[in-house]
Order: sequence, then C-alpha cells, then structure tokens
Amino acid sequence: MVDPMNDANPPEHGRLRASDADRDSVAHRLREALAEGRLDPDEHSERLDAVYRAKTIGELVPLTEDLPATDGGPSSLTPVSGDFRSPRPIYGSGRVTPRATPTSTAAVAVMGGSDRAGAWVVPKNFFALALMGGVELDLREARFVHRETTIWTGCVMAGIEIKVPDDIQVRVHGLPIMGGFGTEGGDPPSVVDPDAPIVHIRGLAVMAGVGVVYKRRKHQRKRDRGDED
Repeated sequence: MVDPMNDANPPEHGRLRASDADRDSVAHRLREALAEGRLDPDEHSERLDAVYRAKTIGELVPLTEDLPATDGGPSSLTPVSGDFRSPRPIYGSGRVTPRATPTSTAAVAVMGGSDRAGAWVVPKNFFALALMGGVELDLREARFVHRETTIWTGCVMAGIEIKVPDDIQVRVHGLPIMGGFGTEGGDPPSVVDPDAPIVHIRGLAVMAGVGVVYKRRKHQRKRDRGDED
C-alpha cells in the first residue's frame, strides 16, 4: 500500500539511509586523501571508523567536506545511493606501487605503544622495535613500493602484532629467544595472485612475541559485523 504521507513529504537528502556503495565511495576518497598527505594516519582511521558507523547520507557528507574532489577541484562529493558504482578495493599485485612515497620507515615503542594502519605505504625495509611495549602493524589496506618487503623486528619483553589480509604472502624467518614468532587467524591463503606482495618477517624476540594475524578487511566483514578489527 502507498503511504500518502510519505509521498507528499519525502525525507530530506541528508536523512536518506546510506547504502554500502555510499560508504565504500567515501572510504575510497579517504584512502586517496591519506595517500596524498591530506590526512594523517590517525585522522584517516577516525574518519574510516565513522564511515562504517554511518547510517544516513547526512553522516557521510561531513567526512569529505574539507577534501578536494578527485579531479583537484573543490570538493563536490555528495554521495547519493545508486548514482555511482562502488570502487573496487586493491588486491594482490595492485598493492605494488613503485612510485608511491613511503608513509614511514619505522615504529618504535619503549614502555608504550606504536601503530601503523589504514592505507599507508610500506617501504622496502620497515623497522619495528619494542622494549617493554607493543607495536601493531596493520597491512590490510597497505600498499608497497616493492613487491618484496622486509619487516625487521626487534623486541625485548614486548609484543609486535602484524595484521595481514588474505591476498599477500607472508614468510616468517625470526629468531626467538625465550619467546616466539607465530601465525594466527587460520591457515595462510591457498591461492594468491602470483605477483602479489611478499612480506618477510625477520628479527629477534627476547622474552617476547611477534605474531602474524590473518584478518578480514572491513569490506569483507560487512556480512559478519561481529568480527573484531
């Protein structure tokens, strides 16, 4: 049955319910802004969390209002359900971007914590050092300047966690002393793009642990909202 009240008084644009395509479009623009240096990793992470919490178009619009449009002009991003196609997330060999500038080269934690996450760019050699602290590296949305990357780890009475997606190859070569190097979150993928990035985990763990954890990406978890980040 047609509701005459709703026909006569359609909801304002900002009050329309956001679709998955709307959220993906905004998330894609935020990833571009991070790669361009317009957002720092913390700002990107905060806005990305807000994207996937958003219920309406009105909640999405402010997240990109201060960013230029992708053509370099003033921002005109106003998501409208059904007016565009959802961008395709990068996978496998698409993550290798030789001309990209690395976001950072190291993460150091001394009696504290340090992390890298979001659409950051990983250099050929990255150093993760922890002393009585913790380092968390999230590679699920990362890009790489070389196909083969080495993460050098060094931790003493500390922990380093490396979250990885199912479309890159990870090889662990670390030396544990009263500690451990391990893989969690299920078996490594059985089928991978032959040109996908290869990440080597090397280093030393003294009374400490270095863990590689396979985690689903945000767009993969929409069907299972109960998963943790």
